[in-house]
Amino acid sequence: MAKYSKKAQEKIGEVMSEFKKGKLKTSAGKKVTDRDQAIAIGISEADQAGYKVPELPDKKRSSKQSDKKTTSKQSDKKTSSKQQKQSKK
Repeated sequence: MAKYSKKAQEKIGEVMSEFKKGKLKTSAGKKVTDRDQAIAIGISEADQAGYKVPELPDKKRSSKQSDKKTTSKQSDKKTSSKQQKQSKK
């Protein structure tokens, strides 16, 4: 399990209490209705405040990077097929 500092835990707790009272807002000013979103906001605020917050797990990080890699490979394939058609003419 990931370790959060005591200050980070307190910050997340404060955000969760705001959520329970119905006072937590998104950056767009809308009311937060999802518990997971409230936790994400708390972790983000704790990280911005400089408290010890663990990084993303490798699974989530690698899946985001692999999506970027596949799109670039697909665009390379499109250009290579166009080049082959032109060279045949």
